[in-house]
This record gives sequence, structure tokens and C-alpha cells, in this order.
Amino acid sequence: MHFEEFVTLAPYTTLHIGGPARWFAEARTDEEVAEAVRFARARALPFFVLGGGSNLLVRDAGFAGLVIHMGLRGIRQDEGRFAVAAGEAWDSFVSHAVERGYAGIECLAGIPGTVGATPVQNVGAYGQEVAETIVRVRAFDTKTDKIVDLAAAECGFAYRRSLFNSVKRGRYIVTAVTYALRAAGEPRLSYADLQRRFPAGTRPTLEEVSETVREIRQGKGMLIVEGEPDCRSAGSFFKNPVVEQAHYARIAGDAAAAVPSYPAGEGRVKLPAAWLVEHAGFPKGYTMGRAGISSRHTLALINRGEATADDVLALAERIKAAVREKFGVELEMEPVVLG
Repeated sequence: MHFEEFVTLAPYTTLHIGGPARWFAEARTDEEVAEAVRFARARALPFFVLGGGSNLLVRDAGFAGLVIHMGLRGIRQDEGRFAVAAGEAWDSFVSHAVERGYAGIECLAGIPGTVGATPVQNVGAYGQEVAETIVRVRAFDTKTDKIVDLAAAECGFAYRRSLFNSVKRGRYIVTAVTYALRAAGEPRLSYADLQRRFPAGTRPTLEEVSETVREIRQGKGMLIVEGEPDCRSAGSFFKNPVVEQAHYARIAGDAAAAVPSYPAGEGRVKLPAAWLVEHAGFPKGYTMGRAGISSRHTLALINRGEATADDVLALAERIKAAVREKFGVELEMEPVVLG
């Protein structure tokens, strides 16, 4: 295993922002993941696991520790179960499954990043979440220094959360994920954008649905396309907040326009962060120096060219303050900030 010094991280992120890692190594096996952790411990260094860099903002000074880049590859299929290595590109795996006629993740097409990140944030979009299909997560347990297999019920999945990014953040390094998909299954058409494309009575194929999702994502600047400035982003920068019904009623009563919402259980509702951002005074195409908001989607903060991490964070803080003042809602950033 090769350990490099002072490797610039910006090229490894979709925002194209970030200073150097003091140490950098690519792990291609479970054993190399363990070796990398031992390397960091021996030098009293913090370590960070890097996948596709699509949900990451690296600070300008970089990271004074070891970055472990996940290079594990491979897909093993046993009927409807797919065991996928953490370093595989997520969108490539979606195509792999859809081409073979397996349903369950077709609406998650076009999401950047790697397989290993999907259980961490319980990745979801267009009416599907990976928690619906994950049956097992294989990981290196940094507390016991052993490889463990966690059943889905042990992963604590919730909206954009799991034990991997909440109560046991940093303990586990995901090395593989097993998904249970449906052979010859029907595609999911529960999301409004897809229902508009495929009216009642139509029977689209899995391929048609996944390609349509990619088209919709590209139209919103949420598909990573080389050369498109709106794609220098970390995707959705803020999570959709969940508030009490009474809080929502106050917002709706004060608003000049109808406030969209979605049931979140137990007297709570989920609000679209994009609506809050726009109605707090930040439309698509808004700019603040070298950072800005995508011209296609209000939730995507972009690097307009030579932006720094400080530029992006300053814009994010301005947006959060405006939403807090106008609606009394605290937005939570979705990307991980490193450094």
C-alpha cells in the first residue's frame, strides 16, 4: 500500500475545492483499509474516508491527517442479491442492475458518488431510499479492528441518517453493501416529476425510468456533466427540514404564497429547503463573489470558478441566517466539511 504526502484534494471533489491532505492512500481491499487505519494510529493522525467526493467540502487549508480513498471494486450477484464493493460508482451499479431487469433503485439513477456512501446518508431521491433495499453492510470496525457484517435493522436508517453518520459516526468504514432487488419488478412512479412524464396507464421500463431521472437531474443541474459550470457543486447543500405542525401553520399563515409540505409523521411536516431558500431571497442564479446558486436548482451551491471553501461557507451562512430570520427554521447543511 502506497502512502503519499500533500495530495491536493480539490480534484477528488465535485465542487473542485480544497487544500492538501497531509497523507493520502488508496485502499483496494479490506486488509488495506485496516492497514491505513493502523498507519494513522501509529502517527496519532485523524483519518477521513473519501469516496466520490460528491457530498464533501474540503477547507482551503486542507486536512492534517490521512485521507483513505476507497478503491475497492467488484459486484457479486446471487439471484436478486447484489454484494457491491464500496468503491464502485453508484450510478454505474444502478445501470448494472437496471440492464439486468432488477427493480428497487431505478429512481436513484444519476446520483454521483460511490456505493459505500449510500448507507451512510441513506441516499434517496424520486420516491426511493437505499434503506428499502439494503440487507447488509460490511464494514471495518475501528473500535474492535475487525470486519463486521451489519444487518439493515442494525443500521438505524432514517431520513438522510444512519448509525454511520450519527450515533456511531467515525466508528465504521463501509467496505461493501448488499442490496436485495426485485427481478422483473415494476419501476417506482410515486414522485410527481415521474408521474408527469409517465401518466396513469403507461408502463415504462426500468431503463426508461432511470434515464428519465437522469434527464430530470441534468435539467436541475444535479447530474455531474464535465464542463458544465452548474455541476461544480455538492448536490443539495441543505436538508429538507422537519418542523412541528404548529410551526408550519405559522409559516403558512404569514406566507404570501402556498407553502408546500409533506407529512413527516407524529404531527410533523417536512418543508422543501429549496422553497425556503428561494422565498428568503435567494433565487436560482444568485451570486456572491466566486460562489453562487445554480441557475437550475436553488439547493445547489456552486463554485463559479476559483471559489474557496470560505466563499461557499459564507454564502451558506448568509442563506441560513435569512431562512432563520424569515421562517424560524434552522437549515442543516448536507455536505461533510473536512478540515
